[in-house]
Amino acid sequence: MTPEERQAVTAIIQRALAEDLGPGDVTSQWTLPADAILRGEFLVKSAGVIAGQEVVAAVFALVDRRIRFEPLIADGEPVAAGALAGRVSGPGVALLAAERTALNFMQRMSGIATLTRRFVEAVRGSRAVILDTRKTAPGLRRLDKWAVRLGGGQNHRIGLYDMVLVKDNHIAGAGGITPAVAGVRAHNAAGLPIEVEVKSLAELDEALALRPALDRILLDNMSLETMRQAVLKTAGRVPLEASGGVSLETVAGIAATGVDYISVGALTHSVKALDISLDIR
Repeated sequence: MTPEERQAVTAIIQRALAEDLGPGDVTSQWTLPADAILRGEFLVKSAGVIAGQEVVAAVFALVDRRIRFEPLIADGEPVAAGALAGRVSGPGVALLAAERTALNFMQRMSGIATLTRRFVEAVRGSRAVILDTRKTAPGLRRLDKWAVRLGGGQNHRIGLYDMVLVKDNHIAGAGGITPAVAGVRAHNAAGLPIEVEVKSLAELDEALALRPALDRILLDNMSLETMRQAVLKTAGRVPLEASGGVSLETVAGIAATGVDYISVGALTHSVKALDISLDIR
């Protein structure tokens, strides 16, 4: 991670701990001896891809630096049901105070990484790269997108500030693709990449006619046949991204059209957490 990313992740963890702990974990404080030392194991209950080990370590360190966390499976590695993902030991009150937050992050990130890996495997052998979208849980975007990378996908833009994506509503408001892009180029002193969404081959023609060439064109909710025609028409002049209604059942067919990228909102907006528990021994 870059220093900026690490700072953002730390802030996410701190907010999660503050939300859960409040003034303190009353159950653990009132049931455990103050000097109790506990040891536990992270048990994976369904097969998938592990993600979030660094985040778990950071959670425990922020709660109590005396807690020792030992990951047994590296981030991004596949794991079978019944495997141990890690071991932890330390002051019992602190360990249990951190337990739920640590598990929430690991389960969600592992679920995202697992689904991403399935999409990546589904398009293996094609040129298509699997991308995420901005359809992330509010406040968790850095972690959601990190998990996508651990699953073998790549990140689209992080937010509204690091890439220009001219979509249908921008086009409608500006009066067309050409004036919308002209407006962008009049202000884009930073040289941010510019992508334009098109819904038809006619709009594709307009986007391809722009000079200098766009950095990417997004083919929105097109049929497979229309996408194939778009790939032939573009002839490699501008990278093409397919988007809209992408599923595990349809992604291989989309990749076969020859597009360069496929963005999948489901990677992060419909997360099924990987089943993991922390068992105290």
